[in-house]
Amino acid sequence: MTANELPLRTSAIAVPTPANQRIGKRVFDVIVASMLVFLLSPVLLISWLLVRMTSPGGAIFRQVRIGRLGHPFVMYKFRTMQADCSDAIHREYVRKLLTDKPERTVSANGIYKLDADPRVTRIGRLLRRTSLDELPQLINVVRGDMSLVGPRPALPWEAELFAAAHLARFLAAPGVTGLWQTSGRNTLTMLEGLDLDLEYVRRQSFLLDLVILAKTVPAVLTARGAR
Repeated sequence: MTANELPLRTSAIAVPTPANQRIGKRVFDVIVASMLVFLLSPVLLISWLLVRMTSPGGAIFRQVRIGRLGHPFVMYKFRTMQADCSDAIHREYVRKLLTDKPERTVSANGIYKLDADPRVTRIGRLLRRTSLDELPQLINVVRGDMSLVGPRPALPWEAELFAAAHLARFLAAPGVTGLWQTSGRNTLTMLEGLDLDLEYVRRQSFLLDLVILAKTVPAVLTARGAR
């Protein structure tokens, strides 16, 4: 799957968001994300120090994800795993979720994370449980790579496994939070999560974004939105 072919494949599935709606969403994203970076700067600094002090390697984890219309970008997170570890175990896990018969299981880490993953550090588990590892994505929002609300930012190799029906999710910018995160994410199958991404694309509006943002805080506090 390439960045050039993805928009062509999705354009026949759904109608892109009107330009004025995208502009309004972008202005809102920049204002709110910038304020959050400023207000949460002490939390960002403490999280950065904890990661650096408790395991070797950089505090910020950089990973290529697929953005709106299939364009790749580098997403930022606090590192929660040992540095330079293999992702083979996670690839196989996600492949099974997308290609095998879905199983409904309750996972402490959500449908995209392995429980008891040996690669995760002690501080990493805390950051994941509180969703603090996601805070650097606010920089991605300010840069324009992501939105505050949108579909989950997919990995390139994940996107290659998606069925054609799910490619319309790339008509919207990926989000720090989304409909999937506030809808019982850790009790959903992965295919149900992708269906929620499509539902967001079909229903997206400023009001829906506000509702999702309002639901995100309690979802995180109760660990229902753990990623």
